[in-house]
Order: sequence, then structure tokens, then C-alpha cells
Amino acid sequence: MSNVTIPDVSAIAQNAPEGEPLKFEGAPRSWLSGIWRGLRKKCPECGKGALFQGYTKTHDACGECGLELKGHRADDAPPYLTIMIVGHIAIPLALAMKQIFDPPLGLQFAIWLPAMIISTFWLLPIMKGAMVGLQWANYMHGFAGDGADPCEP
Repeated sequence: MSNVTIPDVSAIAQNAPEGEPLKFEGAPRSWLSGIWRGLRKKCPECGKGALFQGYTKTHDACGECGLELKGHRADDAPPYLTIMIVGHIAIPLALAMKQIFDPPLGLQFAIWLPAMIISTFWLLPIMKGAMVGLQWANYMHGFAGDGADPCEP
């Protein structure tokens, strides 16, 4: 296991231009702000630039701060999280509706099938943005800064 060294922030701050954000390799990044910015589908570093150029295709780089976004790999996590959230909300609501109102089966399908499809398509890019933000905060999958991925051997 390798030791991670965190640079001296005061030395970097003294040499930084006035008004410019501090950027240095190996500095701890806030995973909360990374996830929050990703949930809003914004760049995880600056929170201003758009993260996606399409439905779930990320820009190659942030238009505001220039952060390279093409190195991320969210893989199967966003669909998994989306299914977990939609399923844990829709299924109890559908069961409660069945117990309280006992609607016909056709009406249940007419209500719950579109509701689940719409909420899945709405939530998927949000979850992908959150995963990209988490990867940025942990220097994963292209966000390491030096081209190396600390998560891979």
C-alpha cells in the first residue's frame, strides 16, 4: 500500500495569482460538492459548465474551467442506482394504491408503467452526473490529473 502525500497548501497559495482558484495535484477534493454538482449536471470542478452534451454523453472538456471530462467511466452504477431509487419508491406506492383503492389491473398498468419509465429516464442522467462527481472527488478514471489512474494497477 502506497502512502499518499498532500502538498503544502500555504506554499501553493502564496504563489497563486490573485483571484485564480488553487489547482494542484493530490489535494483533497470534497466528495459532497462533487456529487452535488454532478446531481445538478454541472462540471464537478467549477460547478458552472454543463456536464453533458446530450442525454448522458459528457462533454470532452468543461466549457468554463477546461476540466477534461472524457476520461470518466460510470459504467453500470447510474442504471443500478436509478433502478434502486425508482423501484423503492414506485413499488410501495403501487402496493399502497392496490390496498387502499383496489383499482383494476389495466388502470394500475396505465398509471405505474408510464410513471416508472418517465422517472427512470429523468433520473438516469442525474445519477450519472453524481457518479462522475464522485469519481472526480476521488481522482478516479481520468480525473487523476497526471494521466495515471490511482484505482488501476
